[in-house]
Parts: sequence; C-alpha cells; structure tokens
Amino acid sequence: MFLSADGESGKRYGNETIRVTPDGQVSLKLPAPLAHLANSPHGRYTLTCAVAFPHRGEEWCDRIETNAAVAYTIHHDPDRDRWYVTAAWQRKAPVTVPLDAALASGCIGVDTNDDHLAAWRLDPHGNPVGEPRRFCYNLSGDAEHRDAQIRHALTRLLHWARRTGVGAVAVEDLDFSDSKTREKYGRKRRLRNLISRFPTARLRARLISMAAEAGITVVAVDPAYTSRWGAEHWRKPMTTPTRNTTRHDAASIVIARRAQGHPARRRTSPPPHHQSDGAGHRNVQARQDTTGREEPRRRDTGPRHADVSPDADRKRATSAPNTVRDARTGQDSTLLSV
Repeated sequence: MFLSADGESGKRYGNETIRVTPDGQVSLKLPAPLAHLANSPHGRYTLTCAVAFPHRGEEWCDRIETNAAVAYTIHHDPDRDRWYVTAAWQRKAPVTVPLDAALASGCIGVDTNDDHLAAWRLDPHGNPVGEPRRFCYNLSGDAEHRDAQIRHALTRLLHWARRTGVGAVAVEDLDFSDSKTREKYGRKRRLRNLISRFPTARLRARLISMAAEAGITVVAVDPAYTSRWGAEHWRKPMTTPTRNTTRHDAASIVIARRAQGHPARRRTSPPPHHQSDGAGHRNVQARQDTTGREEPRRRDTGPRHADVSPDADRKRATSAPNTVRDARTGQDSTLLSV
C-alpha cells in the first residue's frame, strides 16, 4: 500500500497532490470520484496524524517554504503497522551570478532587528520604490520556536522579493560571536540577553539557503553606521502625513544603496559647470540650514531692512567707542585731558 506524487514547482509547499506543511500535517488531493470523502476545503483529505523528517528536516523546510518542488511517497509497513512518508527533491547546482547582473533589476535592503525585518525596495538607481515592508517575528520561547519564526519571516520576505521582480537582497554582515560578554556591554542585561538569543548564524544560513532556492542573490554589506546615516539622510525626507518612516526603515535604504555602490546621502555632486562656484569643490549634499544651497532660500532668511547706499547721508552721528584704544584721533585729546 503506497501513494506517490512527483514534485510540482511553484505549487503551494512544492506539491499539490500530497501536501505536507511545516508543522507536519499531511493532506491529499482526492480525485473527482472520491471528492465526497474530503474533510477539508477544495476537495482535500487531511490525515489525523502528523509526520516529522528527522534527517535533513531543516533543508526540507527551507525548500517547501519557497514552494520548490518536493516529491513524496507514502507507504505502509505491515510488519510494524506504521505509515512512512519519504520526501525527495533535486538540488540545484550553485550558480554564481555577477553582482551587476544581480542588481540590474533593483535591490531590497533589509535591516535586522529584535522583533522584525525592516525592508525597502530600491530601483537600480538607488531610489526607494513603493512603501516599506515589515516582517515581524517573536524570538521568545525555545530554539525550535525561534527557528520557525525566523523561517516564516524570511519566507514572506522572499515571496515579496519574487513578486517585485528584484534579483538581490542586501543584508548587514552581522557577527555577534564575541559580543555576549559583560566586558562588551557592562550592566546592560537586556541588550546582552537580546544578542544572546538572536540567531544571527541561523538567520544567515536560512536566508542563503532559501534565497538560493528562490533564485535570489544575497549581498552582505558593512553594517557600520547604517541606522545613523539612515536617520540623518532618509528618515525625514521619506516621512509623509500618511507614512511614519522609522530609523529601521531608513537604515534599510542605506543598506540597499551600499550594496548598489551608492553613497548613503540622498544626492551626489552636480556637474562642475552646474555648480555655483564653477569647478570648485562641493560636498555631496548641503545641510538643510545651509545658506546658498541648491534650493530657493527661505523667506525668513536675509536682512529684514532695506539696503542703504554707502554714499547716503547718515541720519545720526557715529557713536563714540567705550574704550580709549578704539577712540578716534579727534576724541583722544578730550578723553586724555579729563
């Protein structure tokens, strides 16, 4: 007694005939003559027992989460009176994609946080497109629960990346292997607990494995100052009356721009002949309160009184200084004779 079904790429959980969910639930797609036996929607029959894959189970989870093809065989062992489920799939040969080709259709920057992944899509020129996305997870509980939370968040991230058509996901190259000690963070127990439970290595391995199955390139960038520069250069410009841009959202923009080779700032220097000082030096971007930048000056800047010609007659005499050193020649004798 057995039942088998070949894998179907692109189908939910990699197979439509025999579907196995990450929590071990097995359901069968019944043919039309047996549709009256279905106990689940869409003509499916869900088994009352759950299955587990002790060998290569994590690799199987990564594959079904990306809807990659998985073939199943269900057979009965009469001697033990037990049912067994065998999963099989074909590994893809690793393909090395040039960075320029991976970034040709845009990039998604991902900022990793304690409770969510903040992501924003950028076009090939480094401009944010659409709205920021947030993929939440809960790292409380045991290691198995944290692993499942990370896997589900990465699944939603990669599904969104495939829908948008981008070919690369940029993440920070985090390494907390030496950052759990008291010497590093002193008495900041909450921060030490956060870093201790954050599955950095597992998240990185999961993302690389699942992205390879989805055909998406992962680009690791330097994490230095991404939150600081994102808040300084992108948080305020990307905030609208209907959108509250957070520091993490702004940091995801900096991460993606860094992967694309763009600076963190919003603008680059204009061509030399379009600069107000000719071909002289100019910074990448002037601050908002800098006078004479490449935007119209505010109305509240500049002198508030009318211009006075230097040849015009003065309406009052020049007042005498308070010190002898600065006094005029005509006034020195008067002051000294006192």
